[in-house]
Amino acid sequence: MLDLKNQITQQAAMEAFFFGYQAFTAKADEMLARRGLSRVHQRIVFFIARYPDLSVKELLGKLGVSKQALNTPMRQLMEMHLVDSVVPDADKRKRLLALTAEGGKFEQALRREQVKLLQRVFAEAGEAAVDGWLAVNTALGRTL
Repeated sequence: MLDLKNQITQQAAMEAFFFGYQAFTAKADEMLARRGLSRVHQRIVFFIARYPDLSVKELLGKLGVSKQALNTPMRQLMEMHLVDSVVPDADKRKRLLALTAEGGKFEQALRREQVKLLQRVFAEAGEAAVDGWLAVNTALGRTL
């Protein structure tokens, strides 16, 4: 176990996390930038792909942002025909989100690059390290 009372160990752990995240997002950032998009756009398409027929309210909860913060990137994705908003027959007050065919291909391309990286580093690190990584990230996610 790392001694997080030690400043050098604290900094080393945080640096590893920062550089790991930078490596994880680098290729996706390039792909997003080519379309004039950013990580917030990737998070939106990721969660819409992960949870089909996600409502706008549910997406706001998953992202932890306000409607105002979601408005511009969502509008951009819709204008680019990557995301559709559908009003269901059962409840006209709701708007359900779905990726268009192009949006689905784009999300898969982003995810494919990140999965390739994870496969490579998971194979290098070994099963016990991957289990620990998943446990740490799951615990971090629960702190929100």
